[in-house]
Amino acid sequence: MADAGKVNGTHIWTQISHPGRQCSRLVSLKPHSPSDVQLKILSNFAPPKAMTESEIQTAIQHYVDTAELSIEAGFTGVQIHAAHGYLISQFLSPVTNKRTDTWGGSLENRAKFLLETVRQVRKAVGKETPVSVKLNSADFQKGGFTLEESAQVAVWLAEQGIDLLEISGGTYEQLSLFGRKGDDSTLEKPKSEQRESTRLREAYFLEYASIIQKALEESNHKVPLLVTGGFRSRTSMNTAIQDSNVDMIGLARPLLIDPDCANKLLDGSIDDIVIRSLDMGKGIWATSKYNDVRALNAQAEVSWYYRQMLRMAEGNSPDMSMSPLRALVSHLIREYKIGIGRRLMM
Repeated sequence: MADAGKVNGTHIWTQISHPGRQCSRLVSLKPHSPSDVQLKILSNFAPPKAMTESEIQTAIQHYVDTAELSIEAGFTGVQIHAAHGYLISQFLSPVTNKRTDTWGGSLENRAKFLLETVRQVRKAVGKETPVSVKLNSADFQKGGFTLEESAQVAVWLAEQGIDLLEISGGTYEQLSLFGRKGDDSTLEKPKSEQRESTRLREAYFLEYASIIQKALEESNHKVPLLVTGGFRSRTSMNTAIQDSNVDMIGLARPLLIDPDCANKLLDGSIDDIVIRSLDMGKGIWATSKYNDVRALNAQAEVSWYYRQMLRMAEGNSPDMSMSPLRALVSHLIREYKIGIGRRLMM
């Protein structure tokens, strides 16, 4: 995979993550997390166990080991996933980090896991290997990790010498990573977020990235910023870069429909990326205020893209006619078979 990714002189990085409490029961009945705060959606997640000091140090070392193995395997860089409610994001958020030791409480303590992981990964892979971080601009949850805190953590990451910062947002409980901001009117939003422009309607986190960039500039730091999520037109991508809001544009789901769409955008073959609506239907599926139903709808969307990825891996074209419900059922059956198989081998 690393060799294939470098054919045209491009970079290919691994994204290193630990799910923490966002770990399916199929994988673990005793997931680890900073504190024993249970996920409030679905029943597919077991109650987490608060990590001991030894388990924290072991987890950090596993990030380091994975980074080293990635580079040994031929990948050109690594990204540490500190967003979307996974383990590092759980340490950063007061909602999931209730610790009273040096790993919890103040923002400095809550950011300790991330900063120590970055420091040790950098030491392991060397100065010449790109090290990136994916960071929530906010959790979009009441009492959670805020935009102001994200800007401060970005400054601390810059001081650690990271090479790229990707801005995202949300968790499994607050699905902003799918472009769904939820119902909580108390969530902080940049004042200009509601401006009527194509660029802002497309990109989920562009305004947040702009505020984080300003904090970096005010602290005399420069870190290239990447925003992924929602970009669908060449015009909006060019405008975002020209306006100096971001340095790079990330594409994810579009590649699972047309793997060559980035080249087509660059050479002008296409101006827009078409993504079909994947809500499971009208009524409760699309409008429910309940986290469980919204999460199931989001899982159906994710499952649809998983199925397209698997189809292409088998040499087939994406199936645009596949329904989200069918994709969800197929995905769950496959995951349960894999999970049961792994349990039997243990």
